[in-house]
Amino acid sequence: MKDITRRTLVKATAAGGAAAALSAPFISRAWAAEPILLGVPTSQTAAAGVADDLDHLNGTTLAMEEINAAGGILGRPLKLYVTDVDKLSPESCQQAIAACVDAKVHAISNAFVFVPIPAMDASAKYKCPYLNGNTQRAATEAFKKNPDKYSHVFQTDPSEVHYGYTYPIWLKAMESSGAWKPKNRKVHIVQEQVAYCQTISRAAQEALKKSDFEVAKITDIQFPVQDWGPVIQELKEVDAGAIMIDHWVAAEYAAFCKQFQADPVPNSLVYLQYGPSQPEFLTLAGEAANGFCWSTVLGVYADEKGNAFRAKYKKRFPGIMGLVYTGNGYDIAYYLKAAWEATGDPSNFKAVCDWIRTHPYRGVCGYMDMNNKYQESGHFPDNGFAVTATELEKGMSQLYVQVQDVEHKIIYPYEIKESALKPAPWWS
Repeated sequence: MKDITRRTLVKATAAGGAAAALSAPFISRAWAAEPILLGVPTSQTAAAGVADDLDHLNGTTLAMEEINAAGGILGRPLKLYVTDVDKLSPESCQQAIAACVDAKVHAISNAFVFVPIPAMDASAKYKCPYLNGNTQRAATEAFKKNPDKYSHVFQTDPSEVHYGYTYPIWLKAMESSGAWKPKNRKVHIVQEQVAYCQTISRAAQEALKKSDFEVAKITDIQFPVQDWGPVIQELKEVDAGAIMIDHWVAAEYAAFCKQFQADPVPNSLVYLQYGPSQPEFLTLAGEAANGFCWSTVLGVYADEKGNAFRAKYKKRFPGIMGLVYTGNGYDIAYYLKAAWEATGDPSNFKAVCDWIRTHPYRGVCGYMDMNNKYQESGHFPDNGFAVTATELEKGMSQLYVQVQDVEHKIIYPYEIKESALKPAPWWS
């Protein structure tokens, strides 16, 4: 019942945000030119992805309002076309993209879907620029195999494989810093069953074999997780120095934190895959979130550019700010603005796509250069796997974050860290 209430509230908020996005820029300016239409498929009623998609819509809305207040693009206003989508349903993903095509949008900006290929296929004939934060190598592998069919599809962040590939590098960095002294070299992976989580787990296992850490055990879980008690008991029995919870639902992570804090595995470094990035995690977990670490391959930096965006976003959308798709929606809108202005014709889809492919863009979430065999952003730090960058300003940095005093603080990579790793409450 609580989940239904929360989702109903978020749905209403998303609907209000969409309405504002469609109307606000036109109150003070009478536009003579036809608007440039940006399709933004947004999960509003489904069980998964509402928080991330609201973040993405809000970030896109902020960019649109700024762009229109500054005179628009080529003398034309930017307008959003928002349609509902269920990220877990292939049919819904197809329908959402098809609705954008029917509306004759000039481009599509989407946070992510769990079934990317049907969505990509629905846009393959229309071929308007389709920029997304799917974070899935299966999608970019499809581009690699058929670049003509998917030439218009750009993944504006690195793929999820890098979560697994970089995990042992992060462990070693935390050990080398002296902030974490591992009680053993064991890693315990708890993995959910969606393809995204399974891919991350396999990549982590592959990378760990080449490190001086070892996989001690793999525990399977299935969404929804009603009780973390049995999982925590297994974690205690294995007693690994490092624990990876490879899941994706913020509310369930919050429940895990509360149960774990009540009966922890002493002195273990606990990493929660991605989900804590969603605003509701801190709201639901509160003080119980302190000490846990998580990461994202797509997130708002805490540098001058990123902090300026954070301030603007929080003023426009008060409350706990999501650190991922807020910035991604904002960056995509401005990336498209640059492409439209450079080519001079938003209706010339091929020219716009060719420009995006050959012109990197540095946004609040880092550097997007998709001129590679996967047409995805390169990952920093370099972990030895494709596609990576050896310099921060030549790729998009994965952000490792620890919750400190109920706030997210970037602790790695060191080039953009806000804080150092601090002892978790369950460390002696």
